[in-house]
Amino acid sequence: MLQTILVVDDDENLRDTIGVLLERDGFRAVLAPDGKSGLDQPVLGKPALILADLRLPDLGGIEICKRLRASGIQTPIIVLSAAGEEIDKVLLLEMGADDYVVKPFGTRELLARIRAVLRRAPNEDKRVVSFSDTQVDIERRIVMRKGKEVKFTPVEYNLLTFFLQNSDRPLSRDIILNSVWGYESYPNTRTVDAHVVRLRHKLESDPECPRHFMTVHKVGYRFLP
Repeated sequence: MLQTILVVDDDENLRDTIGVLLERDGFRAVLAPDGKSGLDQPVLGKPALILADLRLPDLGGIEICKRLRASGIQTPIIVLSAAGEEIDKVLLLEMGADDYVVKPFGTRELLARIRAVLRRAPNEDKRVVSFSDTQVDIERRIVMRKGKEVKFTPVEYNLLTFFLQNSDRPLSRDIILNSVWGYESYPNTRTVDAHVVRLRHKLESDPECPRHFMTVHKVGYRFLP
């Protein structure tokens, strides 16, 4: 599964440019125009890393660091600051930032900083997750049920791991769409419904009466391990 990077910046041109840059380099980019909308993603989207602008109209990079760390979320954060901007680098790191990059920055420098921070971050994906009679080897992307491998398309597998990462949380169809597909690719929420039906047929004992991939009325879905 592609590693997701959340980009929080109110400069639309820069935000889109960084998004294209990341996707060309093999990441999946999720873009947020302000701190408030950006704060939802680390909880629900589980990005591998966050790029946050130091100065935002609502919540800046330091405040995002403080709030996430206070919530116990340890997602790596790189703060972007403008050249000449007064920045207390020690305070920034003490608030929970993992690194900072001064704008304007070169493409190679930004990617190198991102990869360096990701290498230092603990890798939570190297594990096997089990529920009922199913085992999911996250690192090898293999799903076993009753001792036999179950074949998944890449999108089905990404949807499954998104549910595993957010077990027992009500997830709206829009959040699932944005996190697994990206709004630009699949703007129709019925796509989510169709793929959940496929997961049920592959992993539920009785797909018509699911125990794990539950429908939440007027919201979306909840995964119960």
